[in-house]
Amino acid sequence: MNLDGLRVAITGAARDTGRLLAEAFAERGAQIFLSARDLAAAEHVADAISQRGPGRADAFHCDLAVPESVRAFAAAVAGRTTHLDVLINNGAPYIEGDDLGDVSDDKIESVMAAGGTGTMLLTKHLLPLLRASSRPDIVNMISACGEVGHRRSGAHPTFYAAKHAHAGLAEILSHRLRPEGIRVISLFPPDFVQDGPRHVNSDLTARSVVDCVLFAVGQPRDCFIREFHFEQVRRASTP
Repeated sequence: MNLDGLRVAITGAARDTGRLLAEAFAERGAQIFLSARDLAAAEHVADAISQRGPGRADAFHCDLAVPESVRAFAAAVAGRTTHLDVLINNGAPYIEGDDLGDVSDDKIESVMAAGGTGTMLLTKHLLPLLRASSRPDIVNMISACGEVGHRRSGAHPTFYAAKHAHAGLAEILSHRLRPEGIRVISLFPPDFVQDGPRHVNSDLTARSVVDCVLFAVGQPRDCFIREFHFEQVRRASTP
């Protein structure tokens, strides 16, 4: 798949699935604007991507739990490009725990702010750049925790709540932005592993999730894939 020149913004891209997404798009020629809470880590990933090519990457700081940081990232991207083709809302802190009391109030507030408010604000402030694109896509890396009735993850209730907020945002945006030709694509993977065999009885891997994103973004513009839902063969040990 040739994505030469595609301009892509990705949150939470300094490690794990976010980094794999940035690398996969860059390997196909895209220009990446990647962000993370740890700027040094983001810069390390961007440098590695740019050296490898054929696409290149620029790194930015963005803490989704802090509105000022979200607005600064959006403004920085707007200062580098006149349009944005793909926004991948990937960044969101994951926490475990069965009981509400398992984590502090501050942590609950931060997780909700990042997964809910921060993701909404970033989408809002990057929407003008997406509207300026001839092929705009918003990709939401949600989680099966955002599905109604899902109970198989060991995630904390706060993570469930944040992902339901993200899912609600994605659903209404898909309906309201579709007439403008902006596709809103949401993925609801269960807990998955970063690496492992990609066999029928194995845990879902991050690379398989990334392949779904590439597939959806690469479809003709008359094809609106709204959601990806996954069968969970067995419970994975890590998100």
